[in-house]
Amino acid sequence: MLVTTTNTIEGKKIVKYIGLVTGETIIGANIFKDIFAGIRDIVGGRSGSYERVLREGKDTAVNEMQQYAAAMGANAIIGVDLDYETIGSGGSMLMVAATGTAVIIE
Repeated sequence: MLVTTTNTIEGKKIVKYIGLVTGETIIGANIFKDIFAGIRDIVGGRSGSYERVLREGKDTAVNEMQQYAAAMGANAIIGVDLDYETIGSGGSMLMVAATGTAVIIE
């Protein structure tokens, strides 16, 4: 399934707009990741463990959105937007939401 952040697909004709599709996931960060990320904050550098959590959350939300669109009969999703929010006590969890418009292209 073609997934794009744009509202049109160059070289393709949208023949039917099916509707809004979403995918959401909530991922908890564990204490060890928090400790090592805190150390990274002090000494500098990137936090690979948090980057992996962000990537996993995005992949899960987008995959869920694609499954929803396929169940509706779509073969593409346009106008995709990803939102990231921390939730829970002390921001201990990450919520990733993917939204887009399911369409049929030819």
